[in-house]
Amino acid sequence: MAVEYANVKESEIKVGMTDSISKKVTEADVNGFAETTGDHNPAHTDEEYASHTQFKTRIAHGMLGASLISAVLGMKLPGPGTIYLGQDLKFTHPIHFNDVITAKVTVKEIIPKKKFNLVILDTTVTNQAGDVAIEGTATVIPPKD
Repeated sequence: MAVEYANVKESEIKVGMTDSISKKVTEADVNGFAETTGDHNPAHTDEEYASHTQFKTRIAHGMLGASLISAVLGMKLPGPGTIYLGQDLKFTHPIHFNDVITAKVTVKEIIPKKKFNLVILDTTVTNQAGDVAIEGTATVIPPKD
């Protein structure tokens, strides 16, 4: 399967540009994330335990949702070659199994530097109902022209 990605170069990036990726979060995704990261928190992996939490069922790892932001940055905007320097995140709503989440990035600011530009992007992850699950700001170095 061919990987789709954008070819946005440093000189093409403008304030207000936006792109996104959507994905249905499955039990297999959550289990795979737990295996990959070692985060087997029972709020994510044990239905009996999770049934006694405020959510009453298992929820996806917040960082699983946040990782879709990285996918947008690395594959779409700015795209391949982007260097991810930083991210602040606020988790505001749980991501449930079978939610379709959309990670969206929007160019907020471009900071010219001598050797490279910094790009500041607003980042959000929402579910299919429009609830904001994650919000924050990313700082990246875009690919060179």
